[in-house]
Amino acid sequence: MHTIPDIAPFRAKLAEFNGQMADPDFYSDQRRAAEVAREQQRLAALVEKFEAYHDTIQQIAENAAMSEDASVEAELREMAAEELESLTTLRDKLANDVLRFMIPPDTTDSRNSVMEIRGGAGGDEANIFAGDLFRMYSRYAETRGWRVEVLSSSPADVGGFKEIIFNMTGEDAYKYLKFESGVHRVQRVPATETQGRIHTSTATVAVLPEAEEVDIEINPNDLEISTMRASGAGGQHVNTTDSAVMMVHKPTGVTVYCADERSQIKNRAKALTVMRSRLLKAKEDEEHAKYAAERKGQIGTGDRSERIRTYNYPQGRLTDHRIGLSLSLPTVVEGDLDDLIDALQNHDYEARIANLLSKQKK
Repeated sequence: MHTIPDIAPFRAKLAEFNGQMADPDFYSDQRRAAEVAREQQRLAALVEKFEAYHDTIQQIAENAAMSEDASVEAELREMAAEELESLTTLRDKLANDVLRFMIPPDTTDSRNSVMEIRGGAGGDEANIFAGDLFRMYSRYAETRGWRVEVLSSSPADVGGFKEIIFNMTGEDAYKYLKFESGVHRVQRVPATETQGRIHTSTATVAVLPEAEEVDIEINPNDLEISTMRASGAGGQHVNTTDSAVMMVHKPTGVTVYCADERSQIKNRAKALTVMRSRLLKAKEDEEHAKYAAERKGQIGTGDRSERIRTYNYPQGRLTDHRIGLSLSLPTVVEGDLDDLIDALQNHDYEARIANLLSKQKK
């Protein structure tokens, strides 16, 4: 069982938030109000769990004393001893709950998510796999009631995508998808393979929190925007007007291309959405670098060059290499990602708890 750190600072912060929420002007800044309300709920749950934890410890002590007290009736002593096992299990669960509520959520967890999938090594098969991943995430979004909006895509001739960028709009989308960043590897026999040989291909996935204007202020003078005629599928109108938009952020070199819409204005808006999200992610990565270095058991680096998962079709098995988890492949590729994402989040929580406790000892 973990030792619970002092929760006095959390009680003080909860009291501060309660005071803020009682102010008549509290909701004048709705975004700030929503952030405070979420944090107040987390701290209130932490205090509630701690009180239950404290009560359970007292009950354990009372039962232990009763079970060893010869002046107490034998039947009562036996009942007290039998309850000790369930009380100990409850104590350990409540201790873990308290520690989890002590871990502040990432500020971007509640955001929508911009996802980018690109075919990697493996030619046509890599692009087909990129399409399979897009389908998998789209089906997962359906199960959560999220909306999927394609921001930019480059379909491959044989199917799938050379690149596809899309927005996942829904509650806590980034929280559930953020561990999907990295290189995804597939092992299977391509439909065009006449010898039945297994091929290995890859696709890269990047997951970015959708940024808002207040997160990233972009100076218009820092953007180089050019328009051109869209190439590939899209209809006659797309191919005969300068609707495609190429946007370059000159200070960082970040480049975004959008051509899915027939309207240049809509493509500019989508390109700016992707641009803000990429710049926010770069800013967050820089801020988190020091913290990430301290976490020994962290879930990878989130770097797109890191191979995180293998989809082995001949064996019907999916393996996430970061946590050593293997699952049935068919159910996952059909969009049933709950067990996988739960395991990744639990692993992350355990790493954060270990980091919290190590700091308490110093």
